[in-house]
Amino acid sequence: MAQAIRQAGTEVGEPNECAKRNVQRWESGKVGRPRGVYVRSLERVTGLPIEALGFALPVPNARAKDPSVSNGHGPVQGEVVEVGATTAPGGAIPMTKHSDHGTLSGIWLSRYEYHSSGRGSDFTGEHFVVIIQHGNKLTARSLPEGSSNPDSPLTLDLTVEGNVVTGTWREETAANGYYAGAVYHGAIQLLVEPTGRKMSGKWVGFGKDFDVNTGPWELTFKDASTSKTTMAEYNRSPSE
Repeated sequence: MAQAIRQAGTEVGEPNECAKRNVQRWESGKVGRPRGVYVRSLERVTGLPIEALGFALPVPNARAKDPSVSNGHGPVQGEVVEVGATTAPGGAIPMTKHSDHGTLSGIWLSRYEYHSSGRGSDFTGEHFVVIIQHGNKLTARSLPEGSSNPDSPLTLDLTVEGNVVTGTWREETAANGYYAGAVYHGAIQLLVEPTGRKMSGKWVGFGKDFDVNTGPWELTFKDASTSKTTMAEYNRSPSE
């Protein structure tokens, strides 16, 4: 486990020195919440938010509405700002380091469209995914049963710059499905709506004939909670 956590840190450019004793202290409950560098690697290795692993919840960095009306010295009414964000001199316009729509952590419905050349038709893939945001990095992992295609886990590793989200995707198809366990991966770029409740864009990736394909992809916000109870609620096929 310690080795996997060190490797995960290296892969995202955030090396850590996790050792066996760190894992033992976490498992024994002696550490209520690991340091951020370990939290991010733990979430990457397990595919679960830190609160689902039994650690203490962090101070929420959640969506919030500013009730003020813009008069040239404040945000527009209903603008989404990030709790705990710094402000410009004079307390004027709220500023966040990476975005203006607050944290994107939570449960989202992922939906993409693709063409099957073998079947000569268009199809849609849907997954309920858990998104975890740390700074400008997003990791998304599909819930075990939260897919329109059973046994087809989906992962996304993304970077947020303003309202632009860019990164990679990877999906393992079901062993007993049409694509017989093939693994597909590629790139993705999305635009975040001002409300922070939807991301829309395009994916690109290769097909089974090694041709490069593309199609629409969108993520729709469902719930800000990533608790075990909430994840259990969405651990089902999106069509149900």
